[in-house]
Amino acid sequence: MKNLSTSIVGRIILGLALAMLSAGLVVLAFPPFNLWFLVWFSFVPFLLAQHRILPPKLSAVASAVFNGLWLWGYLGPVFGGSGLFMEYLPIFGAVLALLTDGTLRRFHAQTGYRWFVWQGIAAWMGFEMIRLFIPFAGTWGFIAYTLHTQPWLIQPASIFGIFGVSALIVLVNYALGLAAIKFFDARWTLDADAPVVASPLARRWLVVAGATLVVWVALSLALFPAPSGPTVRVATIQPETSLITLANQGEDARLAELHARMVEQTREAAAQGAEFIVWPEAAFLYDPQEQDPLGLTELARETGAYLVIGYIVVTDEGLRNEATVISPEGEFLGVFGKDHPVTFAGETSITRGTYPVYETPLGVLGTIICYDLDFTDTARNLARQGAQLIAVPSNDWPGIADKHYTHVVFRAIENRIAMVKSDSGYDSAIIDPYGRVIALAVFPEGGEATLVADVPLGSGDSIAVRLGDWVGWLSLAGMVFFIFGEKWLVKRTEAV
Repeated sequence: MKNLSTSIVGRIILGLALAMLSAGLVVLAFPPFNLWFLVWFSFVPFLLAQHRILPPKLSAVASAVFNGLWLWGYLGPVFGGSGLFMEYLPIFGAVLALLTDGTLRRFHAQTGYRWFVWQGIAAWMGFEMIRLFIPFAGTWGFIAYTLHTQPWLIQPASIFGIFGVSALIVLVNYALGLAAIKFFDARWTLDADAPVVASPLARRWLVVAGATLVVWVALSLALFPAPSGPTVRVATIQPETSLITLANQGEDARLAELHARMVEQTREAAAQGAEFIVWPEAAFLYDPQEQDPLGLTELARETGAYLVIGYIVVTDEGLRNEATVISPEGEFLGVFGKDHPVTFAGETSITRGTYPVYETPLGVLGTIICYDLDFTDTARNLARQGAQLIAVPSNDWPGIADKHYTHVVFRAIENRIAMVKSDSGYDSAIIDPYGRVIALAVFPEGGEATLVADVPLGSGDSIAVRLGDWVGWLSLAGMVFFIFGEKWLVKRTEAV
């Protein structure tokens, strides 16, 4: 083992470079780059910087730089220039990491790194669980979303939920990180009093991570059958730009033009055999059960299709952001109120909290709306009532066009439900209960699309439907244990 005589400045520069490298790898693993394989080792450089390269008193800087930069790279295109406080989330993430990770290096050194992987999983997953409780956060940026293009690999989400997929990624990263620290210890030392990682411990965690990954892949392939069973021909109606934006800007003529075109798109989809046709969120500013200038009930009768229509009604108490289903007989089957309004943009949803499903000859139908995709509970509440096919009217913006539909992939697998996302201008998708993207239209600059495809009905009978976010809750409990049990673990190690 060679004693490196590296200056403090040199160590800081190298440590920061490694933390930035990790952040870059994570960003590249997410959309729009989708270099998903990078996520399996993206944490390793920052872990090496945190636990070996940077001076001990500055070790938390690696975590701060890593978390701040990958959040900036991921969220920057989403909120940059919006003027919303969401622009500053990467700074908050960096500061939080700086404050909470200051004692980690000392803790792991004092406990012989035996808790290194466990604590890493609990901390990362615990924070993901906490974010699920925050109205403006949800599952945005969950590390599992990097794997949305690989349905063959993520089927166990139907058992462990999205938290299970994230936990697997973190397990592999921390096992590799521990091995990298051991590799460094065998060759160099920067701090004479730094304890080294024991070879058996590093090897054991590599074996555990490798075996877990092999079992996971085998399970995923076993849960990933070829398409079979009854199908429904569905369609999405995507206008070329946001309808609610046009309404708010008073562009009534342009809005009327797009409405007329959407009626034609609906007829075109029905002519191709579509039986379940979804319009976007906030297609107009009135309740179609009270007024119907577009003739939607007659359109349903004419096309013989179930029409899902999203709309907004402005009241003195707040917004009614709702979706209704019109039967082929022209009857309104019920109303769903958006469960998770976009609070950071000032949105309200005064009819939230009910989860109707509709038994029809096609199957059991349900609806959620846009931001509901970013939380795990809303689709699950419908699945527990027997929903097999869920419509998702949405009204996205350019910055999330290449990201938002990826959330539908996981909601579909978690709940074993087919999902049909129809957006107002940017990203529409048809996804089967196994997360396969059957049809997709993504236009960051806006564009019209009519997607028509056959999709298998779901079953809604997954373990994740019954147990919910159980892996997330276990992780949160683990995070609390390490926060309050750190001193006890150190004393227990010293007593052995």
